[in-house]
Amino acid sequence: MQLQARSYTPEEYLQLEEQAEYKSEYRDGEIIPMTGGTTNHNEISGNFYANLKFGLKKQNYRVYMADVRLWIPRYRLYTYPDVMLIEGEPIYADRGTTTVMNPVMITEVLSPSTQNYDQGDKFTYYRSIPEMKEYILISQQHYHVMQYTKTEAGKWLLSEYEMEKASIQLGSVDLESELAEIYTGVDFNNIK
Repeated sequence: MQLQARSYTPEEYLQLEEQAEYKSEYRDGEIIPMTGGTTNHNEISGNFYANLKFGLKKQNYRVYMADVRLWIPRYRLYTYPDVMLIEGEPIYADRGTTTVMNPVMITEVLSPSTQNYDQGDKFTYYRSIPEMKEYILISQQHYHVMQYTKTEAGKWLLSEYEMEKASIQLGSVDLESELAEIYTGVDFNNIK
């Protein structure tokens, strides 16, 4: 669902976004309203955020959730990843502190309506970020995590985890995440 069949400038989008009651993504002139999250989506992204936040305490990293916007200049994309990890200080897209440009890791929680986009075009857009080293995709329907890590040669390697007892060794930071922790509080029987 689009707001109108016309092209918007990034400046127009930002002005509309300031006044909007809901978040939208900006894709090279198009404004696309974002769908609301489920309780499972919220549990997973909150758990992953908390694991990073506490696991990297007193280290030179910043962890942000879905309210911080990401700008990808190459593709003229403004979006709101579920979780972003930045090494050092954020690089802001403008004078404000609402839009960053330099995550080393992005995490998206998959939903039936967004999973193809998150695994396809969105991953293409994210790979254009020079600092980007890792992309984590987490299913909210069953135990399944896809981890893409960038090698020294610039290739992206996929690792998949599907067991509750599995542990993920993150590639962008020295931290391990257990699937059982990521999925704490998730109700697989209540999936729409």
